[in-house]
Amino acid sequence: MNLDITRRHFFGRSSTGLGTMALASLLNPNLLSGDQPANPAVAGKFPNFAPKAKRVIYLLQSGAPSQVDLLDYKPSLEKLHLTDLPDSVRGGQRLTGMTAGQKTFPVVKSPWAFRQHGQSGTWMSDLFPHLSKVVDDICVVKSMHTEAINHDPAITFFQSGHQQPGRPSIGAWLSYGLGSETENLPAFVVLLTKNTFHQAQPLYDRLWGSGFLPSQYQGVKFRSQGDPVLYLNDPTNRDAAARRGMLDRLEKLNQLRFQQTGDPEINARIAQYEMAYRMQTSVPELADFSDEPESTFELYGDEAKQPGSHAANCLMARRMAERGVRFIQVFHRGWDHHSNVNKYLPNLCRETDQGSAALIADLKQRGMLEDTLVVWAGEFGRTVYAQGRPETFGRDHHPRCFSIWMAGGGVKPGISYGQTDDFCYNVVENPVHVHDFHATMLHCMGIDHEKLTHRFQGRDYRLTDVHGHVVKDILV
Repeated sequence: MNLDITRRHFFGRSSTGLGTMALASLLNPNLLSGDQPANPAVAGKFPNFAPKAKRVIYLLQSGAPSQVDLLDYKPSLEKLHLTDLPDSVRGGQRLTGMTAGQKTFPVVKSPWAFRQHGQSGTWMSDLFPHLSKVVDDICVVKSMHTEAINHDPAITFFQSGHQQPGRPSIGAWLSYGLGSETENLPAFVVLLTKNTFHQAQPLYDRLWGSGFLPSQYQGVKFRSQGDPVLYLNDPTNRDAAARRGMLDRLEKLNQLRFQQTGDPEINARIAQYEMAYRMQTSVPELADFSDEPESTFELYGDEAKQPGSHAANCLMARRMAERGVRFIQVFHRGWDHHSNVNKYLPNLCRETDQGSAALIADLKQRGMLEDTLVVWAGEFGRTVYAQGRPETFGRDHHPRCFSIWMAGGGVKPGISYGQTDDFCYNVVENPVHVHDFHATMLHCMGIDHEKLTHRFQGRDYRLTDVHGHVVKDILV
């Protein structure tokens, strides 16, 4: 393909070129918007089949929540409490440097009670009093497992399907394949909750990056202080007409440069300038909660009035979903509890429980849950054995089994899927790998994960690499 071809040459080769594009734009007003796939080989190929979900809200719990204390009830631990984890169960698993030197590995039961809730009878920790009220709307997957044992490669793997940085994030893949439902907001937005834990793992922009895809598909990070997006207000205080004129002249210069070099990243830059211009109008309205009734804040809690809180970000996610944002990811840090689980875990649950449950209830009452896929997940699990003394125990990293939950968007409500052993250490029924999780998410969005590919450096890449199976048992 000749990337140096000019627009005049292109249209001159086809007498019907302009007419075809005009008709296509009338049938699909978003066809030529900045967030549509730039690669002609991708445009129009997705979805591959009728999707159950139009959008994703992904609540990522950075640091790895403890499945032992939250979602995977193990009455067997009552008898096993403070006994040493058998070598036969551990099976020679490699350990992190934080517990590899321990002489014993005492099993510690959860300090919190579990109860059954809803018509489904789903078991849930008392640390989730609000989430327990919506258990009939969620699917708990207890048999997740991953490959990485340390945070950075593990969260990179969860975000991009690869432990090494450089691959596109899942939000970028979806934006690339499906484009946007709106011209006024990015297809992929990231919200960071204010951190309250002194040992929280860092987050890097590459976790929502576009990798080798065009940069217009990377996540746009919204801030909780000041303007949600930098330079939302024009620092020169020029009026809209002046800004519009400046962008038009800049686009002509960029088009000239594109004709000279054929660099597709120039088109991505043009699209991003246009998106930024439209966001100067759309984002202030989006971020203004004054039009929300008091019943909204009764549902989400008073913290929803505090910018940067998890509850506020969940409410913002709902507002973005209403306005057509394709992939919304909310990061909440602080789940990395290597000591004093008794002290730190309840705090994190209080910060996240009501907002997460309210999001489910809010989407449902608006008729949006059925076509919005909501995911709550960390990068791996925590050990059943104590790190340090049982009196002030922590839980170490555990990739062999952990729990997540999903709701809406084609996922069966009110079920639990997969089983772990009596020690909550190994998966014994229906294992779900990270690649399977990604394949299933894409399936809900109407995408065959084996077909969403991008050629880079002579090879076709995809989110699931050469792996992944759709977990059809959890789908409606």
